[in-house]
Amino acid sequence: MIARVFIKPKKGVLDPQGKAVHSALGKLGFNQVRDVRVGKYVEIRLDTGDRDAARSGVQKMCDTLLVNKVIEDFTFDIADD
Repeated sequence: MIARVFIKPKKGVLDPQGKAVHSALGKLGFNQVRDVRVGKYVEIRLDTGDRDAARSGVQKMCDTLLVNKVIEDFTFDIADD
């Protein structure tokens, strides 16, 4: 199984990288871009066929290491290889 974890800054948290990308896109003529938030994508290959165990394990990984829950939000999904 594969876990796909999407992490992004919480709403209201300063995102300097997003601001820099937004500015650069504007300078390149992409004026329709209203805002940019830059996050992280983590792909984890799991050795289990048990979807519930995979969900529980990935949730614990996010809670303990992958996500700074003070400034970041996250979602994840579990898919077959």
